[in-house]
Amino acid sequence: MREQQTRISSNNCMQFRFYLYYKLTMFLIIPFLILILNAPSPISSLPHHAIIIIKGNTTLRSLNQTFELGFFNFTAAPPRFYLAIRYTSIPAPNIIWVANRHQPAPTLSGSVLQISRTGQLLVTHSHSLLWQTNTTDAVELKLLETGNLVLVSPDGVVSWQSFDYPTNTWLPGMNLTRFRSLVSWRTETDPFPGVYSLRLRPPDYGEFELVFNDTVSYWSTGKWTGGSFLNVPEMTIPYLYRFDFEDPYSPTASFGFSEKPSENGIRPPTMFRVESYGQIRQYTWSKQAGSWNMFWARPEELCQVRGLCGRFGVCSGDSSRLCECVSGFQPVDGVGWGSGDHSRGCHREDTCDEKDDGFEDLGVVRFGYGNVSSIRAKSRSFCERQCLGSCDCVGLSFDGESGVCKNFYGSLLDFQNSTGDGDDGVLYVRVPRGLSMKRGFGHNKVLSAAIIGSVAVLGVVVVTLLVLVKRKVVKVKKKGSEEDGFVPMLNLQVFSYKELQLATRGFSEKVGHGGFGTVFQGELSDSTPVAVKRLERPGGGEKEFRAEVSTIGNIQHVNLVRLRGFCSENSHRLLVYDYMQNGALSAYLRKEGPSLSWDVRLLVAIGTAKGIVYLHEECRCCIIHCDIKPENILLDGDFTAKVSDFGLAKLIGRDFSRVLATMRGTWGYVAPEWISGVAITTKADVYSYGMTLLELIGGRRNVEALPSAGVRESGCETGEKWFFPPWAAQQIIEGNVTNVIDKRLGNVYNIEEARRVALVAVWCIQDDEAMRPTMGMVVKMLEGLVEVTVPPPPKLLQALVTGESFHGVKADSGIGVSTGGSLSDGNLEVSTADSESYTGNVFSPLDANVSVR
Repeated sequence: MREQQTRISSNNCMQFRFYLYYKLTMFLIIPFLILILNAPSPISSLPHHAIIIIKGNTTLRSLNQTFELGFFNFTAAPPRFYLAIRYTSIPAPNIIWVANRHQPAPTLSGSVLQISRTGQLLVTHSHSLLWQTNTTDAVELKLLETGNLVLVSPDGVVSWQSFDYPTNTWLPGMNLTRFRSLVSWRTETDPFPGVYSLRLRPPDYGEFELVFNDTVSYWSTGKWTGGSFLNVPEMTIPYLYRFDFEDPYSPTASFGFSEKPSENGIRPPTMFRVESYGQIRQYTWSKQAGSWNMFWARPEELCQVRGLCGRFGVCSGDSSRLCECVSGFQPVDGVGWGSGDHSRGCHREDTCDEKDDGFEDLGVVRFGYGNVSSIRAKSRSFCERQCLGSCDCVGLSFDGESGVCKNFYGSLLDFQNSTGDGDDGVLYVRVPRGLSMKRGFGHNKVLSAAIIGSVAVLGVVVVTLLVLVKRKVVKVKKKGSEEDGFVPMLNLQVFSYKELQLATRGFSEKVGHGGFGTVFQGELSDSTPVAVKRLERPGGGEKEFRAEVSTIGNIQHVNLVRLRGFCSENSHRLLVYDYMQNGALSAYLRKEGPSLSWDVRLLVAIGTAKGIVYLHEECRCCIIHCDIKPENILLDGDFTAKVSDFGLAKLIGRDFSRVLATMRGTWGYVAPEWISGVAITTKADVYSYGMTLLELIGGRRNVEALPSAGVRESGCETGEKWFFPPWAAQQIIEGNVTNVIDKRLGNVYNIEEARRVALVAVWCIQDDEAMRPTMGMVVKMLEGLVEVTVPPPPKLLQALVTGESFHGVKADSGIGVSTGGSLSDGNLEVSTADSESYTGNVFSPLDANVSVR
């Protein structure tokens, strides 16, 4: 009995121990299991029946293979793979959407896109979750031809789409709302969210703004006016796309754009992107060029982007080296700085030293700052001493006229060069010892003397080398005003008059003549063919002439004739250009002369427009050509169009009346404002270009004598002269473009291209310059990036067609130039026997003089 009780007691003890072990195990294991099950990264516990969509290097493509979804790497090292959508057969920039921006996969193998049994879209790598959607009922994934990735529920309803979660790219069909913004990449190769975004501006949501760090707005579209934004005038032109703003000025505002119907159903791909450097750009694909064309960008200048170079970073505007640190400063993030992310800026290499710090002169710059204090000071030295007294002072400016000294505290940022207009002044940034460009008060004089001595010796060496090189390369005769301190131009060759006499065989081979002078063919001593233009009565002295020539010589573009050198000896002024083997466009506009194919004509039209765009919009100083005509459009050996004679109006100076008086052949290209007394703008070149474009597609001159065969076409009598543009414009507007096209082409041309070019020409010759497009817009129209609608008839030309007479116009105000410098500021007298009168379609001489006073 006792033995039995002992056995029972022993069993009870064992059961009790087991019970304790069980409880203890459950107490320890269950929380651990809960922790594992709730962990977000491992997916080993996820359902086993997931649908694998993409694995490794496989991709999913849209129906017509326009877009593809897959894992892509954007950097060389270390590799990082992102689930992204891209254009299949179009080069970069071609990424339109990225899923796992925050967490890339380290390798391609092991990267998987799948739909879980619970309806979530998952991106995983080696069983670790990188990205997921919040859906619950998705069963199918589709990549649409719009670039939209959609998850579809069992009943066919879209439960999730990538268009609702944009990254940095905005496509047709995608709407932006208060909850959907575009966020830039960190760098051009790192899709991690950057510091720039495009969003609807709160609280009224009636316009878009570009924002730095989610707080600082640095550009906006302006208010929505019903059809466009105030600060985006490009929206008023005939876009290929329709913009829709639903519920503007409300929290439910939604803005998007879509493609307009096309006759052939094909529109070139386009997209808006917020770039890593803070600009928003619209790109449109050009099939003809095989590349993306930047259609539009804001802000126009990179250095206008807020925070681009960060604290104590200087924006140069040079894309190859956009940002630099102030002397004595280094990048906060060296790796990011090297890869293009300059937003964290720069910091001092050492600590503040109140005694030995100096100041670097950054020149006239615009910049942002924290706090500023203003005091009256007798000198900049006093201002410097005030700043050096506190380590919180990081820079200063001093106005010698007013005696105002400004000390800046905290951080300085967004340095950018300024033209000196407005309130901008010279900024002096506090820098460490030995690095200041202009030392402050009371610094080491021995060190300064040593530096000055070294610089002086180095300067002597450099000057000596330059003199030796100059003597070997070019012969320069120093005459007259050359002794006034003018520095020779090293980018242009300086010729003597005798050299050019020999090169042109005594100026015997004349190849052209215009308002600015006569052109001769020549050959340099090294057998290089050149064209030498001898200017007639140039204005200004030699120094002014050389300064203007230097400006022209620095203007280089594939569609502009290159200036090789010049001669400025005594009263001789000559310019030396590259020789164009195929001559001027005017040689191909005669029925008895050679003809150009349609493809060449289209390239000439676009190339010429691009050359003028460079003069108007891309040069540092806007240049108005003032004499666009076929004689000034030259063709090289490959029939590439090159605009000549640009910038020469400034060389003629105040004697520009003589140029206008010699416009015998160019009078038909002159915009109405030339003789109306208003200021001349770039739109005058647009008008002349439009007239030239009509000649190019018609294969004829604007004014020509009519043989008997032309009587029926024009309604004129045999032997009379005919003004071509009025008739051509009327035919184009009425849809009879084929009547205008050069008959020598036969039917070997693209009718849609011809119609587009013809409509552009009529838009360019509108009487009201406000109705003419800019040359930049002309290029986009010609390339098919902008829809070209039927323009209204030019009133002046319409009057000619209906039989009204056009006679010379008198105006009491002078002709001026609104941008790029003045050509003439009044008292302009023009008198020519070659002025013209138009009655109906008939051209006849006008006996009366035309005067503009």
